[in-house]
Amino acid sequence: MQTGVTTPKGFRASGVACGLKKTGDLDLALVASDSDCVCAAMFTTNRVQAAPVLYDKEVVAKNPSTIRAVIANSGCANACTGDAGFSDTCATAEATANALGIRADQVLVLSTGVIGQRLPMEKLQAGIPQAAKNLSPHGGSDASHAIMTTDTKPKVFAISHQQYTIGGMCKGAGMIHPNMATMLAVITTDAKIAPNLLDQTLRSAVSKSFNRISVDGDMSTNDTILLLANGASDKEIKEIEELREFEDTLSKVCTNLAKQLVRDGEGSTKFVEIAITSAHDEAEAVRVAKAIANSPLTKTAIYGGDANWGRVVCAAGYSGVEVEPAKMKLWFGDVNVFANGMPTNFDEADSTAALAGNEVFIRLDLGQGDASTTVWTCDLSHEYVTINGKYRT
Repeated sequence: MQTGVTTPKGFRASGVACGLKKTGDLDLALVASDSDCVCAAMFTTNRVQAAPVLYDKEVVAKNPSTIRAVIANSGCANACTGDAGFSDTCATAEATANALGIRADQVLVLSTGVIGQRLPMEKLQAGIPQAAKNLSPHGGSDASHAIMTTDTKPKVFAISHQQYTIGGMCKGAGMIHPNMATMLAVITTDAKIAPNLLDQTLRSAVSKSFNRISVDGDMSTNDTILLLANGASDKEIKEIEELREFEDTLSKVCTNLAKQLVRDGEGSTKFVEIAITSAHDEAEAVRVAKAIANSPLTKTAIYGGDANWGRVVCAAGYSGVEVEPAKMKLWFGDVNVFANGMPTNFDEADSTAALAGNEVFIRLDLGQGDASTTVWTCDLSHEYVTINGKYRT
């Protein structure tokens, strides 16, 4: 059973190897709809943006209602490649359009890999027709494998509602710190929905999912999430209650994919959930949670199984939020290790045990209000340094 971008009706996908990866693995993915799609998109907020990001922004702004395909390559980010790199992206879209018999402005382009290198266009030009030929309702698995870089496993998920389905795939393992969504993601649905409503639901879903994760605090130049709706189920989403239900389903798909990104964080050994409660407002809760999630000292302590509560409290203190130590309470698992500005009389063995498994739960109560949030991150291991110390070699 397919559980990704081809789960909704009317979508086909493929993944082929065209020589972009030295390993010879799948490196070119194609997702296509049998009919025009309404499209919503979000992109990296990094000021340094890759050519495909710049291209896709233009296409979605001009043509949000007749998108037909997404072509995605791994092995090369096509970032910091100037006008020539932008021309390569345009050529990629044109070649895909020719292979599918559609217009170039109906094709969106994604790239991921090393920054600063030009795309080997002769390889792409050869691979795109093969990807088009291989399109299949069962091709979602190959497509999800083809967009992987340092990922150790593909990331796919889908939910079938009574009247429509939402499915997606994403990639990402390192350079993960969202202010949008730090990865590449393609989400499809066979629901029918207006462009403005689709955009609204995507932004809301991302705020609760991809914008609540961090692996290493680095934001990529290529981050993109695309949501395509082709209406093949004939179910139109327009009433308020229907829209809420659609948004809830989309949020569940996005959250599942986001958690998969964290679980596959480069070199990670532990999945960490950080809950902030009793904050003044959600924005402050998120700020504190992300300060903890991005603290190298906290992440390395978790990797080593050291219940060093001081690092968590310290990160909250420099988050920029006016926290009050005397009101804060901190738990590792169900062990209260800090309260009222001081360590509690906890058993060190119990707090250490709370970090011993491959899933760690941390809760910090700020004692200031009624707002809360949850952020997901991972530990920071020796392997992370090994992977990124040799990324280009």
